[in-house]
Amino acid sequence: MEKESELIRRCIEAACQSKESVEKWRRQRRTLERLPSHLSQSLLRNLLRRRLLFPSLLEVFKYSVEEIDLRGENSVDAEWMAYLGAFRYLRLLNLGDCHRINNSAIWSIVGMTSLKEVDLSRCMKVTDAGVKHLISISTLEKLWISETGVTANGVALLASLKNLSVLDLGGLPVTDSALKSLQALTKLRYLDLWGSKISNQGALVLQRFPKLSFLNLAWTNVTRFPNLSALECLNMSNCTIDSILEGNGDKAPLLKLVCAGATFMNEAEAFLYIKTSSLSLLDVSKSSLSRFGILADMQMLEHLDLSSGTMGDDSVEMIVCIGANLKNLNLSSTRVSSVGIGILVGHVPKLENLSLSHTAIDDVALSYIGLMPSLKFINLSSTNIKGFILQPGTESHVDSTLTALQNLSYLESLNLEHTQVRDPDLHPLSSCKKLSHLSLKCASLTDATLHLLSSLPKLTTLHVCDAVLTTNGLDAFSPPTTLRVLDLMGCWLLTEDAISQFIKKHPQVEIRHEIVQNLSTEQQTISNCLSTSQQSLKGPQWNKKQGNLPMPQFFVDQRLKYNREELLALQFSPLALQSPHDAVTVPPRIIVDSDGVSLDNPAYVQYEQKTLFSRRGFSAHWMWSTCVNRRATVSYSQWSSSKVRSCGLYHHHKSDKTSSTSSNLLGYAGHPPPQLFRLTRGSGYFCGGGRGRSRLQC
Repeated sequence: MEKESELIRRCIEAACQSKESVEKWRRQRRTLERLPSHLSQSLLRNLLRRRLLFPSLLEVFKYSVEEIDLRGENSVDAEWMAYLGAFRYLRLLNLGDCHRINNSAIWSIVGMTSLKEVDLSRCMKVTDAGVKHLISISTLEKLWISETGVTANGVALLASLKNLSVLDLGGLPVTDSALKSLQALTKLRYLDLWGSKISNQGALVLQRFPKLSFLNLAWTNVTRFPNLSALECLNMSNCTIDSILEGNGDKAPLLKLVCAGATFMNEAEAFLYIKTSSLSLLDVSKSSLSRFGILADMQMLEHLDLSSGTMGDDSVEMIVCIGANLKNLNLSSTRVSSVGIGILVGHVPKLENLSLSHTAIDDVALSYIGLMPSLKFINLSSTNIKGFILQPGTESHVDSTLTALQNLSYLESLNLEHTQVRDPDLHPLSSCKKLSHLSLKCASLTDATLHLLSSLPKLTTLHVCDAVLTTNGLDAFSPPTTLRVLDLMGCWLLTEDAISQFIKKHPQVEIRHEIVQNLSTEQQTISNCLSTSQQSLKGPQWNKKQGNLPMPQFFVDQRLKYNREELLALQFSPLALQSPHDAVTVPPRIIVDSDGVSLDNPAYVQYEQKTLFSRRGFSAHWMWSTCVNRRATVSYSQWSSSKVRSCGLYHHHKSDKTSSTSSNLLGYAGHPPPQLFRLTRGSGYFCGGGRGRSRLQC
């Protein structure tokens, strides 16, 4: 069975290899129509991932595909929807973040009988008119329309979709009356109303949804609402909470409660009607909660987030009472110190995730953390950890505190960013054989760190930021075969050549560095510029009179370097009539005097000025008529000290000229001009100005 799966995977990859491979099989419609649904969907996903999917190609999948996920695809528009509307067995359609989807595009799926799930989240062009199209799909069971252009009137129209069990209205201006109109949706299990306009009075309507198990009221004005017997997950983040699930009868079997950033008016009453013994997740981060006695009854708690709160060492005992089942504990940005971590030892046997970033813990805490055997993920960033402790009475003997982490046989992720660890202190980490993610960010780290971490057999992601890494160290680094991401942001000593060589040697590793980002941006800009120029040359339309071309933002006209007198002198220069194909001896740019000092060659400066006007279609007379006979004034000081980029060449212009007249000037920038002409030969740059337009092509 495994061999068959491998064979299928290879066949799908071969089918999605290129446009040519797609063309070979796209006409075999009968074969594709007989493909099992899961294979068709796999083929469709691979085409989408490789950017080989286009609207007309969707037609071959209309009898086999049941689920389509096009999230974030900005190219998806009404044309795509026209083909999707013909899918006979389509059950799920995800168009979240497809910003070109509008009301008319949704019309294509009107009346589909198999469609059950539609996601239009953040499609801002979808309004109430689009909702009128959606309500014609009577089979809809799940609908996401958060952060769209739908108003309260559009929300009221959804009452006709009787089969809805999931409804996301987050970010919409849902009012009390609009919510009341939805009480006919008795099958609702999931309701998202964050950011809505409902009040305590409108919240009473929630009792009309007997099966409601998930409710999101974050960022609303609701302070209290009645008991909902089926509710399991409740989100009231950034709300002012007075009372939750108030009422008679059985308490709701609440499993997850999120109150991040909430303000509690009365902490005792807020949790009075909640069955806290059933809670498995509690998030009160950034809230006003100051009394932690409520934790004592939460024996089933597995996830506890107290970050950015008032929790201190004196309240850690409350965590000890519920530590038996605790798996995730977040104490970041609290007043907990190493003493509080010591209290937890022995009481959290199942703890897997511990976050202590931005706390006052030091190296003593590491000895306690090493006694929590189930830990897999540890965040110790921005703490007082140094990685060593000086023994009393001596300054020479140093013990590495990270040795305590060798006892954690399940450790997979460790974050030590913004700590004071040094190269020798990291040596114990080489024994953490399951460590796959390691984050370091410290100016005291050097090449020795890379050499040490190369022995980790399962390392997949490594962050070594702001370190003093050299080109020799990166060249000597032999990454583990499992490494896929190497983050070297802020390592300013690394050169472009060193990073390029590393990428060639280890193509499977993704390098993150400022140089890599700049290179990719420049290459994309240049390729876009050249492709635009080449495409404009294909047609015969340049023989006709056209409007002005848009000026690229990195082009600056070199004629602004000359004043009126210099332009007049160059107007009748014989170099203006010289053929660009004439052989010219280029003088050296730099000369060395008798004392061995490098100086600019005056002959080269003259050559640069003369060559500027000697190119075909760029005559001095045309330049003069364009520059002088216009009224617009361009200040040279605005750009004379700026760095101008063109075709990868940089030149820092200097001039004493203060201004020059110009209008609609389009030239080239770069240094020296002969290099630019050689690099852009045949690329077809155009120089526009005055009535004429000439093509600068060498």
